[in-house]
Amino acid sequence: MQKMESKGPRFEIGDFCVKLGSVTINQNFKGVLVEVEYRPCVVPGSAWELIREFLQGFLGSTVSNQAPQYLQNRMNDIYQPLDTIQQYLEHFGQYRKATGVI
Repeated sequence: MQKMESKGPRFEIGDFCVKLGSVTINQNFKGVLVEVEYRPCVVPGSAWELIREFLQGFLGSTVSNQAPQYLQNRMNDIYQPLDTIQQYLEHFGQYRKATGVI
């Protein structure tokens, strides 16, 4: 069984919470995940532009103008912890495909 995890520090910057996670598969480094939460808002569509601008401030043009695929169909819904879990699962799946781990 392959063990995949994301571990790292958590920062609070004003109204934002930023989590940086080093992604490993069986203790082999595969990449970094950046999670950003804008705490005053629970509706992604109302906060996406602000989150995007915040991310572009330190990641530059690598940040897409469009919300992540998973959120595009949920922009007007109240964000739930299950939404975070689903996005992590999608990213972990992408890392598995990129490294050939099934």
